[in-house]
Amino acid sequence: MSRNAVETVMGAVVLVVAAVFLFFAYTTSQVRAVSGYELTANFDRVEGLRDGGDVRISGIKVGSIISQTLDPKDFVAIVKMSINPAVKIPVDSVATITSSGLLGDKYLSIVPGAEDEFIKPGGTIEHTTPPMSLESLIGQFIYGQQSAGGGGQQAKPNGQIPPAK
Repeated sequence: MSRNAVETVMGAVVLVVAAVFLFFAYTTSQVRAVSGYELTANFDRVEGLRDGGDVRISGIKVGSIISQTLDPKDFVAIVKMSINPAVKIPVDSVATITSSGLLGDKYLSIVPGAEDEFIKPGGTIEHTTPPMSLESLIGQFIYGQQSAGGGGQQAKPNGQIPPAK
């Protein structure tokens, strides 16, 4: 009977430690959705962006992405976001989709403009830039090097490069 009691106490201790760890992780992270006023932005592409993702200004989380929908008339992606009420976005701000790293998660970054007028709740960020695709960058690099041809040596039709002169 005493062995059964020890196992029960140890199980309870493990559950308490796990609960404390989850509470600590939740309170120290910025995973919560930001409630505030709603804005929209229209993008040509929203590759890698997800609902609940961050909206950041200067790397600081100021909002959350609420939804992403397709405009059936113009075929653009409409991103709705919730912005912290303490943060006012100038009307000439630019919204862009960037990533946390080379293979990191994508988020919406807002670069504030210099105007004194702010976007009203329910308004739209007019200036947007779509995300850069890693595949297209590599393709531009590869094909850009081949078409430049200035300083490099050209291959002969048989695929061999002639010796340098």
